[in-house]
Amino acid sequence: MSISAETPGLTAVRAAGRTTDTVLRAGLVVFAVYHLALAAFMVLAPHAFYTSIGPFDAYNSHYIRDTATFEAALGVGFTVAISRPAWRVPVLAITTVQFALHTINHLIDADSSHPAWTGWFDFGSLLAATGLLLVLLARARSASLDSPERSTP
Repeated sequence: MSISAETPGLTAVRAAGRTTDTVLRAGLVVFAVYHLALAAFMVLAPHAFYTSIGPFDAYNSHYIRDTATFEAALGVGFTVAISRPAWRVPVLAITTVQFALHTINHLIDADSSHPAWTGWFDFGSLLAATGLLLVLLARARSASLDSPERSTP
């Protein structure tokens, strides 16, 4: 008969940690794909991006491609954070701030889109994504505080 060196409480804590890591990794993958796909769409088809997602004010392909570079950088950050836990809190914190500011901007301009419903839809989607990012950030922060290997990026 073998005797386990782990107590049931420690086993539960380890299982909870694996669940948190699985949820974090899934969230990081989703946001990495989202940002990289959005950047590619903006670069490869700026007018299609404008008419389907960003119909605010006058069309400007240069500004759309400029914004794509920010999206691509966030996508790369999320991609790195998938395998480097020390990157998770900083990437999620910066992206949460960006999404919150972007959400406020869409609230201010919600009636300026053509058609107007897309402005309100964008606002709601950004608000929901900001909430999701806050949850992921809280989980990443908790996991980093609980980690015995607390290291800097």
